[in-house]
Amino acid sequence: MNELLDVLFASLRDGYVQVSAFVAMTVLAFGLVQYRTDGALIATIEDNERLQVLFGGLLGLTPGCGGAIVVMPLYVRGTVSFGTVVATLGATAGDSAFVILALAPEAALYAYAVAFAASVATGYLVDSVGLGVSRVDAAVARLSPAARPDGGTAVNGSVTPNPAHDYCGPAPTHAHEAGPDRRSRVLTPLSHLAHVTWWGTAIAGLGLGILYLLRGGPEVALTVGVGFDGLFTVVGIAGAVLSLYLYLIGRHYVGEGSVARARDSFRSAYDALTHAAMETSFVTVWVFVAFLVYEYAVLLTGVNVATLAAAAGVLAPIGGAAVGLIPGCGPQILLASVYAEGGLPFSALTANAIAQDGDALFPLLAVDARAAVVATIYNFLPAVVVGVALDLLWGPVFGMAEFGFGVL
Repeated sequence: MNELLDVLFASLRDGYVQVSAFVAMTVLAFGLVQYRTDGALIATIEDNERLQVLFGGLLGLTPGCGGAIVVMPLYVRGTVSFGTVVATLGATAGDSAFVILALAPEAALYAYAVAFAASVATGYLVDSVGLGVSRVDAAVARLSPAARPDGGTAVNGSVTPNPAHDYCGPAPTHAHEAGPDRRSRVLTPLSHLAHVTWWGTAIAGLGLGILYLLRGGPEVALTVGVGFDGLFTVVGIAGAVLSLYLYLIGRHYVGEGSVARARDSFRSAYDALTHAAMETSFVTVWVFVAFLVYEYAVLLTGVNVATLAAAAGVLAPIGGAAVGLIPGCGPQILLASVYAEGGLPFSALTANAIAQDGDALFPLLAVDARAAVVATIYNFLPAVVVGVALDLLWGPVFGMAEFGFGVL
């Protein structure tokens, strides 16, 4: 029982410090750009249909998942193509990028450049010729009829947006009310206090998360104190609990009650702060669930997916891509740490970089599960092809099949 509780608290803590704090700052940065430019960023993406896939790939390429998370609501809104979703998720570097950038910058440069090129090419192919999207969509529908609505449309001859997705009744998804939908003498001020306190934990969590990555992702003791381990635990659990409160209760009394939706613009900096906090809290809930499922699976079965990938030999790229299928950044951070320790070939790192969707998949899973599954399939296929090609064709020539390529 004690071990199960340790996993519970560690998942809360790690999910917040290792993932949510970085997501918060990235989403806030995009929100502030939207505020300062009065919505010009999203308008540019929406108005340049033929460049949407490229924009999506560039947003996904930013370290962390915040840039990719910005794109997912635009697909839900119906203003970017399904190929844009595929390119964004495929190029997503996730929070594991911070580990690789700190410990193996040369490997990061090559891996993410390859992932960007492969993902953008796949996205344009999906939009231009379909690549059998409708067939994959239909197969997913047969396997899981509950995963609705459509997972993307095959586009005939040109890059065009998908038909609008309406998840909020008769009103279009971009016309949601930003303000609070409930008032309370107690819960309204309490929720604003929780919101402000949450940002304090986010800033502290970001600092602790950067230190954690610079130290190479070490094991952190679950303890309370003024040292690194103690602050890591206190800030992480406090931030996670505040995130759960904001997602379940606070958003109705502060604002942004409708999460996983794109915003055209923001009325003030505080409005952008509120949006970023609520979107991140929404992601935190999914990250916590993913961490918990993964950690309990490892605890109960004793299987270590990163170790299996390392032992796969020439099949290591397939193992790296398979790890990338797991939603969230936790397994990807683990795999990146194994690579930085010389336990994986570069081909496996690159395959994982293409296949992983990071935390950006969570908002899409929540509102369009079939689209999330189909996009994941389309990321996995080029990840395997590129990873195996790197290992067999270019690995022996450029040393990319070696363990520890580019590690400092």
